[in-house]
Amino acid sequence: MNSPEEIKEIVKQKYSEIALNKKSNTAPSCCCSTKSKHTPIPFSVMTDNYIGIEGYSPEADLGLGCGLPTQYSTIKKGDVVVDLGSGAGNDCFVARAETGDTGKVIGIDFTPAMIDRARINTTKLGYNNVEFILGDLENIPLPDNFADVIVSNCVLNLVPNKQKVFNEIYRVLKVGGHFSISDIVVSGKLPDKIKQASEMYAGCIASAISLDDYIDCIHEAGFECASYMNKTPIIIPDEVLINYLSSDEISDYKSNPTKIESINFYADK
Repeated sequence: MNSPEEIKEIVKQKYSEIALNKKSNTAPSCCCSTKSKHTPIPFSVMTDNYIGIEGYSPEADLGLGCGLPTQYSTIKKGDVVVDLGSGAGNDCFVARAETGDTGKVIGIDFTPAMIDRARINTTKLGYNNVEFILGDLENIPLPDNFADVIVSNCVLNLVPNKQKVFNEIYRVLKVGGHFSISDIVVSGKLPDKIKQASEMYAGCIASAISLDDYIDCIHEAGFECASYMNKTPIIIPDEVLINYLSSDEISDYKSNPTKIESINFYADK
């Protein structure tokens, strides 16, 4: 079993590789890809489409999400918005279109290469009210009661201590603020070989928790009312499973009532 520190290093290495692959803006969603002995096999969990959304920047879209958290975030003009796990900046730029010139958008990511790429994209777009900060989501480098809205797209499942992240979200939000988070949850039991595979940690699957545990984390942090919507099933294709499981193990996995879903969560402080 990987330690929390090892999980973080696995994720950081994988996302650094994506950030440094400057030729691609269509990486498999949520880094959900693996390799056979010969060729890469894409595994996308993203079913929503950013095309046509105001603020969308193709250069900043690395295909790493599992939903559209800004769709449910009710951002208003002048809001201070924080994006947790901001990657190359895509959701920040969408949020910036909603908060306008009078607002402020801050993206936080713990991968230096992602921060560098996001800052390059910001410069190209000429935005002066979008900022990217290097930081760990278990210790968000922002003051108390800072943000009107916090968004995140398929990132919290990567963090070992999810309770600590939600405690930080509660701390950073202003009273009356809210969060909108797209993420992945699992019901049933994933095979140990899947849970222990480094690619599946970076691919948002191995460290995902159940819906009930996710809601419990939100409530434990202090949020009294939490809702979720837009549940979308995620199917791991055989081309990916075969890299970790035998044929019999794949049959056993498929016969069990294990479900992986992307869901959007919302709660007010």
